[in-house]
Amino acid sequence: MAKKTPTTATKLEKKRASKRRATSAPTNGRKKDADVIKRLEGVAQTVVDAARKGKDPSFDIPVRSLSNIYFDTERKIIQMGKSKQSRNFFNLGLARKFMQTVLVASECKNLKLENKTGSVRHMYYRCKHTIAGSKTNTFDNQAESDPIVEDLEVTLDCLREELNLHASNKGAMVGELTLVDAGDTIDVRHMGSGGWSIPSIVEPNVIQFKKCTAKFILLVEKDTEWRRFNEDKFWKKHKCILLHGGGQPPRGVRRLLYRMANELKLPLYVLVDNDPWGYYIYSVVKQGSINLAYESKRMAVPQARFIGLSAFDAQQYAIPSYARLALDKRDGVRAKEILGYEWFQKKPWRREIKKMLSNGFKMELEALCTRGISFITEEYLPKKIRDKDYLD
Repeated sequence: MAKKTPTTATKLEKKRASKRRATSAPTNGRKKDADVIKRLEGVAQTVVDAARKGKDPSFDIPVRSLSNIYFDTERKIIQMGKSKQSRNFFNLGLARKFMQTVLVASECKNLKLENKTGSVRHMYYRCKHTIAGSKTNTFDNQAESDPIVEDLEVTLDCLREELNLHASNKGAMVGELTLVDAGDTIDVRHMGSGGWSIPSIVEPNVIQFKKCTAKFILLVEKDTEWRRFNEDKFWKKHKCILLHGGGQPPRGVRRLLYRMANELKLPLYVLVDNDPWGYYIYSVVKQGSINLAYESKRMAVPQARFIGLSAFDAQQYAIPSYARLALDKRDGVRAKEILGYEWFQKKPWRREIKKMLSNGFKMELEALCTRGISFITEEYLPKKIRDKDYLD
């Protein structure tokens, strides 16, 4: 065997060190885990401190309702207000929820200490048992446990993913990016026809970004159209990261979009159907959602741009009348609701929505295939990007 020269040995050691850095969780990820555990322990400490003082243990839970939501015009995202309600142990109407909150917090801490993840369904079964000396269960169904998880998220200011709770994978990605997923290096350029399946937990201690040569991010509403973009290698020709969320993007996809847009400093374009539901998908990505207002600061991407399908595209791109779908009553009601949202008050957006209503029809992205199966990837979107034909 040839003797290694000092130069070769040095190169090998540098390579090994680089690999160790790539496959280990970042230091800030470990600090975050310790911080989350400390916050969870604080739930139990609240009970201990109150007991020592002979007081009624209680938690202040932020109110998660429409009345406690507002649009932050400075940050351009939907935020939760400051209203809170007290959850007391000695209140017969709240004692059960108080006990459930402590149980879920305890199990989340166990997951963190064991470095394991579970679903909200797992959480329900892990916390459910019959109270000794009674026939009463701690939880009767998952509809009781899921809101407790949400209460902990907003009370502790932690994503549920940071509590080691995951959801089913939904969404896929390909493009000009290399990342590390749970220690495994993934080149998203070589993910075949199915793409890299986007997990629900995409926090820095799990997912780290490495080599990125992309110029922008493109979120396509549907997997069917995403497949057309992938098959046509749009991401390779135009140097981008291409992903879909299977309709309304789930938490993992939204969180990943947030991280890529902010950490990789990439513009984000959103391509959806021309209907009220497509507009709303875009707004959720851009401003956040009412239901998850408490997580907007870690999910919403205010710099996101709507690149289509626009109500004005039917005429501009000669989409035939037989490819247009009549607006129904439900569409009209939803469109008028959206017009009332504070974050849709810009003139270009009001013009867009009113144009759809005056058209009397909506359009799916698939309607563009009437101009050719690859019209959307070869002509429509390249022109939109080139002409900066988007709504902000």
